Amino acid sequence: MHRVGSAGNTAGSTRPRKEKRFTYVLNDADSKKHCAGINCLAYLNGSAFSRSDYLFSGSRDGTLKRWELNNGDASFSATFESHVDWVNDAIIVGEKLVSCSSDTTLKVWNCFSEGACTRTLRQHSDYVICLAAAEKNSNIVASGGLGGEVFIWDIDAALAPVAKSVDAKEDEVPNGNSRPALTTLCNVNSSSNIASSNGQTHGYSPITAKGHKDSVYALAMNDTGNLLVSGGTEKVVRVWDPRTGSKKMKLRGHTDNIRTLLLDSTGRYCLSGSSDSMIRLWDLGQQRCVHSYAVHTDSVWALATTPSFGHVYSGGRDQSVYLTDLSTRESVLLCTNEYPILQLSLQDDTIWVATTDSSVYGWPAEGRTPQKVFEKGGSFLAGNLSFSRARASLEGSAPVPVYKEPSIVIPGVPAIIQHEIMNNRRHVLTKDTAGSVKLWEITRGAVVEDFGKVSFEDKKKELFEMVSIPAWFTMDARLGCLSVHLDTPQCFSSEIYAVDLNVSGAQEDLKVCTAIYILCTGYICFHTSIFSILS
Repeated sequence: MHRVGSAGNTAGSTRPRKEKRFTYVLNDADSKKHCAGINCLAYLNGSAFSRSDYLFSGSRDGTLKRWELNNGDASFSATFESHVDWVNDAIIVGEKLVSCSSDTTLKVWNCFSEGACTRTLRQHSDYVICLAAAEKNSNIVASGGLGGEVFIWDIDAALAPVAKSVDAKEDEVPNGNSRPALTTLCNVNSSSNIASSNGQTHGYSPITAKGHKDSVYALAMNDTGNLLVSGGTEKVVRVWDPRTGSKKMKLRGHTDNIRTLLLDSTGRYCLSGSSDSMIRLWDLGQQRCVHSYAVHTDSVWALATTPSFGHVYSGGRDQSVYLTDLSTRESVLLCTNEYPILQLSLQDDTIWVATTDSSVYGWPAEGRTPQKVFEKGGSFLAGNLSFSRARASLEGSAPVPVYKEPSIVIPGVPAIIQHEIMNNRRHVLTKDTAGSVKLWEITRGAVVEDFGKVSFEDKKKELFEMVSIPAWFTMDARLGCLSVHLDTPQCFSSEIYAVDLNVSGAQEDLKVCTAIYILCTGYICFHTSIFSILS
């Protein structure tokens, strides 16, 4: 169940009273499956912990799910619920799972728990888009987002910030401990560099660093945690020393947004994927691009490399996954998907693919011996961008994928993509990605009729009633399911006869406030996830 809270005046406060919003989520689908696109994947090799291997998936439905991997099969293991917006990225840090979301928070979870959030980190001013971690420093995590900020977190330390921007406010995590230590690298909310405050902040001196001027889409860190790279809408790769917050260099070459980054274990080489359709390999010692790979015909959104950093798997908007030899520049089309590819995760000989669909796909990858894929034929030389686009435009010239079908699919359920609140302010008509049209009753939190694949507009006209009821709730389907919002005081403006709610023993003329009924009955609690969003 999602967290529950309230907003309002504290005792003795003279500030204007904050209105409250209560939101409950209706989901007719299997709770063990995602109902919206998969934004991120994280693979955990359980051998170090004497446990099974796990795959974690983060979705636009606001949840993360854990899948146990055994002998080529994936079974549901747990759901992690606490975010109240899209989950955008997730990484494994030791035995901890760290996630970030469009709700502007990072959350820390125990990988092997049953889904309880152990800590919430609040510092970002906008959507948190990307994370990076140091493989050999299991408490250091970097986060970046649309606010232009990049933070370095010590998630094991329950300390005040090492450094913060002049705009930042002190905050505490829900359990009452002060926020973990962080270093502010970037902040675009200030027109100048981050200013140092006078004296010490809880015993720590703030770090001053010039920042990004716009959104951050990608981060990567080397194994030891002494090098961090970031990229975004500025079209440059910035290189940082995360231990001090100092900028080391800026790498130019891409002509559009940088969407994904990788560092090799030593921190010498960096791979970048961009909306300009290019993949670039950078030698950070030489501070230059040493190779460019034009294998995609549209934006590159995801990269994953073999452990030796000799080959790269890439995917993006063109729905294709390519395997490229970084030395020879030989490339092969591994597979094609039905949806744009958002993230990749390599597990031995399987490449897990996250797309805008609610399912997770596992494709053969030959991760231990990638050269075997090239032996199957169909490879080409990753030339320049104009060559790549010319190749794709010629009829019959597009490469043939090595694999036609995924080796494993973790199925999701269709997401709701269209909804209409009926005039009686009690029913909602929805349509999902499979084309099914359903009628929901808000007071029950359940589907009352499934019309199948029919015309949404025709069904809406058929169900139209000539009635006028006050608008006591609002609704959206951003999470792939219905989120019903009750805002005070307008949510208390509607009444309904108790007999229409099937209230046992109610008099025929008895009316009840619809919102109060929903809040007090407890019926919704057994059928939905419930959370509170503070206005």
